Amino acid sequence: MSIKKDPRQVIIRPVITERSYDLVNDNRYTFEVAKTANKVEIGQAIEAIFNVKVIKVNTLNVKAKPKRVRYAKGLTRTWKKAIVTLADGDTIEAFGL
Repeated sequence: MSIKKDPRQVIIRPVITERSYDLVNDNRYTFEVAKTANKVEIGQAIEAIFNVKVIKVNTLNVKAKPKRVRYAKGLTRTWKKAIVTLADGDTIEAFGL
């Protein structure tokens, strides 16, 4: 028996980049999601928060990149990204389009 997660714990924030804005034209929206979330949980969370119909969810893990501040070397954080395809006619206003 699985415990249902709160949708606001699954979806962390929208990802606002040039590429994500280009995907909005194809009705695809990009979000940072919890690392432990699976595609079913992500789809249910998007439907619950934004009241839209999710057709497909693609996920990928973003790897850490090396960074340097003066003499100290380090890495950026790792995170999980989800690209969500919505049904025709549905939109998400969080992207401001």
